[in-house]
Amino acid sequence: MENLYIILVVLLFLLAVADLIVGVSNDAVNFLNSAIGSKAIPMKTILIVAGLGVLVGAVFSSGLMEVARNGIFNPNVFYFNEIIIIFLAVLITDILILDFFNTIGIPTSTTVSIVFELLGAAVSVSLLKMYYDPELSRNLGEFINLTKATEISLGIILSIFIAFFVGAIVQFISRLIFSFNYQKKLKFIGALFGGVSLSAITYFILIKGVNTIDFIDPNFAVLVQNNKLFVVGISLLIWIVLSQLLISVFKVNILKLIVIVGTFALALAFAGNDLVNFIGVSIASYQSFMLWQDAFLANGVLPSQFLMSGLDGEVQTPEYILVIAGFVMVLTLWFSSKAQYVVQTGVNLGRQGEGDERFKANNLSRTIVRYAMFIGQTFSQLLEEKLQHKISSRFDKPEQALNYTTSPTKPAFDLLRASINLVLASILISIGTNFTLPLSTTYVTFMVAMGTSFGDRAWDRDSAVYRVAGVFNVIASWFGTALLAFSASAVVALVIWYGGNYAIVVLVILAGLSVVRNAIKHSKKTKIEQQQKRFNRTDIITINEITIESSKNMTSVIKGNNRLLRDVINNLGYHDSSRFKKSLSQLEQQENEIDELKDNVFYYIKSLEENTVEASKFYILTLDYLQEIVQSMAYITRSSHKHVNNNHKNLKFNQIRDLKRIDAELNEVNKKMIFVFENQDFTEIKLLVAKYESLGEKISGLIQKQIERLKVDDNSPKNTKLYFGLLLELKDLVNSTLQMMHLFQEYYNEAKKEF
Repeated sequence: MENLYIILVVLLFLLAVADLIVGVSNDAVNFLNSAIGSKAIPMKTILIVAGLGVLVGAVFSSGLMEVARNGIFNPNVFYFNEIIIIFLAVLITDILILDFFNTIGIPTSTTVSIVFELLGAAVSVSLLKMYYDPELSRNLGEFINLTKATEISLGIILSIFIAFFVGAIVQFISRLIFSFNYQKKLKFIGALFGGVSLSAITYFILIKGVNTIDFIDPNFAVLVQNNKLFVVGISLLIWIVLSQLLISVFKVNILKLIVIVGTFALALAFAGNDLVNFIGVSIASYQSFMLWQDAFLANGVLPSQFLMSGLDGEVQTPEYILVIAGFVMVLTLWFSSKAQYVVQTGVNLGRQGEGDERFKANNLSRTIVRYAMFIGQTFSQLLEEKLQHKISSRFDKPEQALNYTTSPTKPAFDLLRASINLVLASILISIGTNFTLPLSTTYVTFMVAMGTSFGDRAWDRDSAVYRVAGVFNVIASWFGTALLAFSASAVVALVIWYGGNYAIVVLVILAGLSVVRNAIKHSKKTKIEQQQKRFNRTDIITINEITIESSKNMTSVIKGNNRLLRDVINNLGYHDSSRFKKSLSQLEQQENEIDELKDNVFYYIKSLEENTVEASKFYILTLDYLQEIVQSMAYITRSSHKHVNNNHKNLKFNQIRDLKRIDAELNEVNKKMIFVFENQDFTEIKLLVAKYESLGEKISGLIQKQIERLKVDDNSPKNTKLYFGLLLELKDLVNSTLQMMHLFQEYYNEAKKEF
């Protein structure tokens, strides 16, 4: 029996390592967002600074894992075997939930997830105890700390609204003072700005970071709390003087210094305070095991007879565990692609310039933007025209500010906004700590970043609906985290209660397979995105390059169509609607690819060499033909799926046979076309034109054949509608491809000059 629980405790520690990895990947957005978005320092330097902050915060953490031991439930009413069920359910669920959010790139709160998982598992086990032991007169409130869960729920709502509106207001005022040409202003008031910012961050470190360091006298934290104004005043004075020296004598960019110090501070506080979310459960399980083992060796007490009252006291976490946890967190920062993916969500939503929008607009975002515009216009009318013009002029962007993108080498926003993001997050978290409010660091840092981007007018009329939709998607996922964590953990605890060791083995295997599957899926998605991002908007493009780029676009679409058409015709033959799921997914990818290309037309034409009107027209017409090809394929796919899904009669054998012949011939011609354009050998275009013309005539022949067939064959109206529709769309698809060949043939001589 003892060996069994040793194995379970070891398993819990292995799960804790996995939880550390997925947890840090999600929480990295808290302290990396501003530094990465502003490109204040090189990426390696950012990771070194953040890594040092994480390592210091983890290694010198106090190691008190209270939330996992007695913050959410009352351990003195649970037996040892029941506590282990709760802890196993929590860790398995936490890994699955955080890995899911990492895969889709949504930053969520690890604090909320662990709290509601503990709550869900504890409620599940409590209800089972009450059901199987009718003599228990306790109500659920005696098992669970409902007050703590309520505080955290209110803290979520509070932190969201306060962080956003404070961020928007402060950024708006800061931009009015500094404008986008802030370099000149910094020469005069940079010391004051640096002093205020750095003193705020210093105070944040003192009350949110240093008070978790074990070797510092606890009285020091009390001293800081009791002398807040004095500490802030002295810190402000020192930093103003130092900032002036750095600016005047050493020519240091004070904003970069603020970003570096702020990144370190948030990383330190994150590791010092959020470490409990990742290893607290495993530490608590180890402490539980040691308490029971002592009782078992002394008196032979069974796990089902040993109440866990010992978890009520304070027990320090061994230093070596904190060191290992710190190194795992640092390694995750350096090597986790999912951490960078989650960070890019915040950077993308807050960027200053235009670009590909990750989230789609919805009715809620459209309504909010519409009313926000109405309110903004109403307030503008209350101001004098001169004042309106003066305010607007402060938001005029210099040439370099117009080029903000999500490119790996370009900043998404400037250093002023990055500094304000870090300073405001530090101040708000410090205030929350002073008033013992359960504010989530993830929610505060993310919503401050969204508020500052809104106040900085980064959300213009072309991007606002997408950005607002993105923010609401993230917020919805936060509340979804609480609900999902509670329910999933409760179910997992229920399964372990009844399934025992077999259920644990199965659940751990399923969790591992899910993580591996998500990793493979994420890797494939990343590769596809990298392949699609060939075009750098700031590059100057020649006619030769536009021909090559158009060739790549065309071959990509045609390759996708070849696969899709074959699948659709095969699915029609099988007459199985479930087989169309993959086809519809492929079609959506094709449509998204075309939409992205058309979204970039403005930037593409802007980056062309001068006097290239004809080349611009060539590029636009090429995209138009590609869109027509995809639209034809969309009709073929969706109408086929609808026909099968509605259980209409199968197409006739000879109809499927004719469609497969057309597909085979089209596939053969397309392969030759792909070879020609991948090798840029446009001398074969004439031959391709002839083949596409011949194929178009064959499709016309099939249409005529079907008309004649209707006179003698008994056929369904639905079959006739579908078959004619497929043939007509195939004819349109071939004609669009043919017109594109003519277009390339026309421009071949001009492109040849640069070859």
